[in-house]
Amino acid sequence: MNKILYLLFFVFCIGCGQAKTEKHQRHNRIVDVREKVKEIVIEDVFIRSNNRLYLAGDYLIITDSQSMDEVMHLFDKDNFRYITGFGKRGQGPGEIASMGICVFDEVQQKLYVTDHGKNCIYSYDLGSALANPQYMPETKIKTNNSQFPADYQYYNDTLCIARIIDMDMATSRFQTSVAKWNMLTGEITPMKYRHPEIERKNSCVASSLEHGIYVEYYFSHDLMSIFTFDGELKYNIYGENWTTRSAGKKYYDKVIFCKDRIIAAYMGASPSENYTTKLHVFDITGDYIQTLETGYVIVDFCYDEDNNRILMSLNAMMQFAYLDLDGLI
Repeated sequence: MNKILYLLFFVFCIGCGQAKTEKHQRHNRIVDVREKVKEIVIEDVFIRSNNRLYLAGDYLIITDSQSMDEVMHLFDKDNFRYITGFGKRGQGPGEIASMGICVFDEVQQKLYVTDHGKNCIYSYDLGSALANPQYMPETKIKTNNSQFPADYQYYNDTLCIARIIDMDMATSRFQTSVAKWNMLTGEITPMKYRHPEIERKNSCVASSLEHGIYVEYYFSHDLMSIFTFDGELKYNIYGENWTTRSAGKKYYDKVIFCKDRIIAAYMGASPSENYTTKLHVFDITGDYIQTLETGYVIVDFCYDEDNNRILMSLNAMMQFAYLDLDGLI
């Protein structure tokens, strides 16, 4: 009898552990915010549709990887006044051949820009770039074609949380992983956890030093996972379209942190959708709160903490816009 009770207790404990980490959720609380989306009017520079948004201190940076001139455009993030363009596109010294991501070092006031064409990351001193139109960036670190950080959040030179691409040069197939990356030495330390039901994953990462967690979100699976900075799994959050098979479409497109909220651009409502107008809102433990329906196709977005608003690039009559979050989330 005691053995049976012990076995039942053991099974119950396992079930409790799974319930704590495995979360299955429906995304069915829709808030229409279309009328709250306000246009950002940009008149002094032409920016193509395939752009990306970044914040750097007091500035909003919009990158245009297809530009034949400057690939980065600097704006005042408070009033969206255009300031200058910089980062010449090209193959010459200090020019950018194939634009990657931008990250900002707040302490050193440096902007780090990935150039996939030259396999390097450039370092721009923002003050010097603003003062001198002929300013040339320095090379921060060299990368390589077979294993490199495609995306990362920078905290200091020895701690970045990165999405690593491992490329098979013979077949051009790749795998992604999350790792700690040391920008000084180039050392990559992969996180140990791997979801047991996903064979070939394609995922990305967002992180928060304040909360000590990172989110790994999947493009081809309806799954978002939350980890400690040491790579320990806290929660797997499964959407209603979860399956172990890799879908031929995107589910999550981008995830960001907004104070004590996680906001995710989500495409998984219909198998035919290759775009999103929706932003899912979760708390820090991954529990679903609500969905913001913007009514506009979202190309990219970022969070302006000082003004508590989301800045967006759109595929619409309004190319750029913002959404004030006061009283909303």
